Parts: sequence; C-alpha cells; structure tokens
Amino acid sequence: MRNDAGRLSRRGILKGAAVGAAVAMVPRHVLGGPGQTPPSETLAAGLIGCGGQAGEDLNSYIKGYGGDYKLLAACDVDKHRLAEAKKRFGEHVELYTDWRRVIERKDIDVVSIATPPHWHALMCIGAAQAGKDILCEKPMTRFIAEGRAVVKAVKRYGRMFQIGTSGRFGAQKSNTSRMNHKIMASGLLKKCPVVFFQRGGFPVQEYCGRVSPKPEPVPAHLDWDMYCGPSPLRPYHSHRFGWSHRFYWDYEGAGLADFAQHYMDPFQWIYARDGTSPVEVEAFAPPQHPEACGVWAWVELKYADGLTLVLEGAKWGPRYDRTPERRDLTPADLDEASRTKLAALPDPEPLVSFVEAVKTRKEAGGHVEAAHRAIVIAHLSNIAIRLGRKLRYDPVKEEILDDDVANRLVDQPMRDPWHL
Repeated sequence: MRNDAGRLSRRGILKGAAVGAAVAMVPRHVLGGPGQTPPSETLAAGLIGCGGQAGEDLNSYIKGYGGDYKLLAACDVDKHRLAEAKKRFGEHVELYTDWRRVIERKDIDVVSIATPPHWHALMCIGAAQAGKDILCEKPMTRFIAEGRAVVKAVKRYGRMFQIGTSGRFGAQKSNTSRMNHKIMASGLLKKCPVVFFQRGGFPVQEYCGRVSPKPEPVPAHLDWDMYCGPSPLRPYHSHRFGWSHRFYWDYEGAGLADFAQHYMDPFQWIYARDGTSPVEVEAFAPPQHPEACGVWAWVELKYADGLTLVLEGAKWGPRYDRTPERRDLTPADLDEASRTKLAALPDPEPLVSFVEAVKTRKEAGGHVEAAHRAIVIAHLSNIAIRLGRKLRYDPVKEEILDDDVANRLVDQPMRDPWHL
C-alpha cells in the first residue's frame, strides 16, 4: 500500500547492513522472489462494477505484468452481482452499493472501474481526487468533454491511469510500427500520405437499440436510479441494463464506442496521435434515433497533416472506396536531410506498464491523454453518424466549428445532482 507521497510505504525496509543480517530469518514470501510477491509490493484494490468485466483489468494490468493485488472492496448497484462477487473474490471483500464508499477508503491504492461508460468519468475524477491510481475499462468516456475533465483531474492529483486495452504494447514490438511512430513523432514529415483502414471490426446490425420498448418493473435487487446516474432517468427495460446497455446513446455508443478504444489505441501510438485529434469527420449512415443506436456504413476522419483514418462497419451499407489503402511509412517518405536527422534520433522507448507506473510514478503506456484522444475518434464518429453531416473539429479547443447542435453532443448535460 502507498503512503501519501505515492511510494510504496514499506519499500526500502531492507536497506542497510544491520537489516541485511536479519534477512535470512525472514520467510521467503515476505521478501519476494520467483513466484513470490512481498506484502510491500501488493496493491490494495477496490472494484467498482461487478459485471462480466469485474476483475479483468486487475488481472491483466497488475498480475499480467508481474505484480499482485488484494481486493478489499467491491461495489455494484445490483445486489445479485454483489452476492456473486463475494463468492468469487472471497468473504474478506467488503461490499457497497455506492461507489463513493469505495474511493473514500484510506487503505485502497488502486481503483478498477468496470461499470457502463456513462459512469466512468465521474468515478475516475472522484478516484483521482481521493488519491487513487486508476484502471478504467474501455471506452474511457461517453462524450468528449468528460474525457478532458478526467485528463485534468488525473494530472492535477498526480495519479497513474491505465485504460483497459493494451494494443499499443503489442504495436511497439513491431519494427514497422516503431518506424511509423519514429517518423511521425519526429515532426520531420509535414504531409502524411497514409490512409489507414479499420475494416469490418465494428459490429453494426447486432448493436442496435430497441425503439420505444415497453417499460418493465424495476427488479427489487437493482437500484435503477443509481444505475442511470448522470444519464437521463428512463423507464426501466432489461435491454438497457447489462451487456446490451451498449446499444443506447445514454450509456455508451454501439459498436464504435465498444471497440474503438481497442483499435485506436495502437493506431494512436503508431502514428503518434496521442496529442491531437482529427479535424474533419464524415460518415455514411441513415438517420438515427435519439435514444437507440442504429446502423452505419463508414466514417472518414482526416488529420491536419493529411493522415486519413477510415472506420468501416460490418454487414451494412456500401464499402468505402475513395482512396487506395496505404498503411506504413518509411524513411523514403522524407527528403535526404530529414532522413539524416531521423537516423540520429533514438528509437522509441518501451512503454511503461501500469504496475511499473504505480511504483515509479512514470506515466503508464495507456495513459490518460492517450486514452482520451483514442476514444475521441469514436465520439466524433458517432456525432457525425447521429447528425448526418460533415463536421470540422478543433483538436486544441476540443469543439466542433460553427455547429452549436453538434457541440451539445461534445459536452452533454448530466442529470442532477451529478456534474463534472
């Protein structure tokens, strides 16, 4: 567990010759070693959201990178899920129905957020304010302004953040991807000729919401008001709860929001886009329902330097066929003087895992700005799909130009008493 300075509180306890003499008397599990994690390295964790993804990020980004954790608390608005969490994680885990009770605990280091996305921003901000490091399931947020608020909070309070996807960790292992990243990060290429296609990876028809479903009684074990939280309080219907919440604008944003963080995470790293966003967005889609997500065919997003990103849906509508595909850059894309400068630059440094970030306080690979910029791609795409027109976007001010209606989707109101 960490102290207020952010370092592991018992680290360094084995310093000095006097302590060294006692080392042989200490059990191996206390000191660590192959297959052993000392208590000083074990992170105390809290879990918010006990559905299908509960605990997955803790296992992937802590245990998956050689660390360890002990789950102390779990929260959900569904008492049936809480009961299952007790069986799954152990009797020692304290259960809560209000997520604020988890983040206010002084004995918790890391909070894993695995709720539907309409809650992610407020929980991330609250966790940062409470001094917790954060694992957040994808998608990071429900709309663009939420993401910027999370970025500011995480940086203001000096917290470590990792989004629940690790595509960029795999991308950096490729020589081709590292070269793309090096060229783009160098600033030597002023005009980018790449057209990057993400073909067929987004489910469309099976991710459509139900229009005007007949209201159902709220289950006695579910706090529906708390589930809706900052989103509108709609009449309960089982299709709005659980896995299919993805199909409604109130909570997520269909296949684009569900999968874009996975696909755009490596894309952002390969083409060094962690500090910017597209400036033009155009979509091919029919008119959309205001509550239920609908079908779409493709979205084209262009960056200021010419890089074009094309997202294609599956099983609906025409394919995008405007430009031939070209994915990769080489030094041949640069003039001779720039190639010389590029050769003198160091190769990209390895990305920092969440476990290492918590220990060293160095920014994690899936850090908060990168995660925000990646999901902005999905948010902009969905705004273009919902409005049915081409949009121009300012990636610095993070607003859509000359379009008040579109900007209402960039920064959406929250239901009282919740606010950013």
